[in-house]
Amino acid sequence: MLACCTGLLYAQPRPTATQQAWHQQEFYLFMHFGPNTFTGKEWGHGDEKTEVFNPTALDTEQWCRVAKAAGATGIIITAKHHDGFCLWPSAYSTHTVRESKWRNGKGDVLKELSASCRKWGLKFGVYLSPWDRNHPSYGTPAYNDVYANTLKEIFANYGPIWELWWDGANGEGPNGKRQVYDFPRFEKLVRQLSPNTVIFSDIGPDTRWVGNESGIAGTTNWNTLDTAGFQRGQGGPPTDTLNSGNRYGRHWIPAECDVSIRPGWFYHAEEDGKVKSGETLFQLYLKSVGRGANLLLNVPPDTRGLIHENDSAALVGFAQLRQQLDGKRQLAATATLLQHNIKKQVTALLDQDLKTGVQIALPAVSSVALDFAKPTTLNCMLLAEDLRQGQAVAAFTLKLYDDKGELLRSVAGTTIGQKRLLTFAATTASRVVLEITDTNKLPVQLASMQAYLLPAQLVEK
Repeated sequence: MLACCTGLLYAQPRPTATQQAWHQQEFYLFMHFGPNTFTGKEWGHGDEKTEVFNPTALDTEQWCRVAKAAGATGIIITAKHHDGFCLWPSAYSTHTVRESKWRNGKGDVLKELSASCRKWGLKFGVYLSPWDRNHPSYGTPAYNDVYANTLKEIFANYGPIWELWWDGANGEGPNGKRQVYDFPRFEKLVRQLSPNTVIFSDIGPDTRWVGNESGIAGTTNWNTLDTAGFQRGQGGPPTDTLNSGNRYGRHWIPAECDVSIRPGWFYHAEEDGKVKSGETLFQLYLKSVGRGANLLLNVPPDTRGLIHENDSAALVGFAQLRQQLDGKRQLAATATLLQHNIKKQVTALLDQDLKTGVQIALPAVSSVALDFAKPTTLNCMLLAEDLRQGQAVAAFTLKLYDDKGELLRSVAGTTIGQKRLLTFAATTASRVVLEITDTNKLPVQLASMQAYLLPAQLVEK
């Protein structure tokens, strides 16, 4: 669809079927695991002895049980971090689990985790660092062949791989040289090996970094981004652009919010008492998923190869708090669309199906109202767009009225996207009216409008 953009015709980007499915995943786990787990480092130097990697009770079934109990939809594992250590017995490295003492060199973390994910119905993804501080070929053209071959290995042996995670780290290797990564080659290879794999990086092509490691998306968050002239890593878009996207961006590259449940990304015993609480995680959920992004929460296995009890307890608490937003907690209301002075009652906005809703045509005066049978106290509204035709809403206002038609509260916002959760001081209202005041294209496909009353301590701070 074409829309007007500063006097020019603008082709509205739309998500692919793979990206549409990615939006639905919403919340999943990151797992940083490797030699750093045992050395206490965050970025290993690549000179760690392989025998340091020796988890005493590694159990990927436990990882998946905890992930499932947390309501996570998948796990992305650091198959290879910057130290170059491979969690699988790669034929293209001598710095792998094969050379470790763990399971007498016969272990394979990727094999076990991919199988456990399939068993538990979880998506399986990998972080495969291009930076390698151990491999002797790093810093030479030959290393691009090595990296391409490792991609072939993991896709052939551990697929299907749902998401491939690239960061832009590019430091010196063991020879003191930096690598010129052949990302166009790598990207083309992944598309050939696994067309439905979602590729993450600063510039996508499928999903982007949100610009911080705090797990927070912009209060304005467009799923579209301009990437011309930018690269992964130091040449990436400015962090504020990554945080909010580009309103008239040429590519559909939605934001993924990465954050750790602990201060560090790898397990450190001294951080056992510093695990984020369930309430803190819920606040991050409001500021990530509640702003139209996905939440990637890092939960690092400990030296046993297990998710620590403190992390597990926080995740279960987080899951219980998110139940406040399920359909059973939704406040009973009827929905009415006012368009061209014609009122029409609609029920499709009140369900959990994002493929059903109403079409709002602007610039004609239009609004959608939720009416309660009696004055009802609420402090949270959930809004959602059907994104199959693109992201439309650029500004809106929620107005809460009493039973006499007096305005009690007005809440302004910008983008809606996949999901928008708005929290405010508890207000007893008889009607909530949504007015769309600015859009990118016509018409708006509004998929959901729901009201909730959250416990006071959960309202976004």
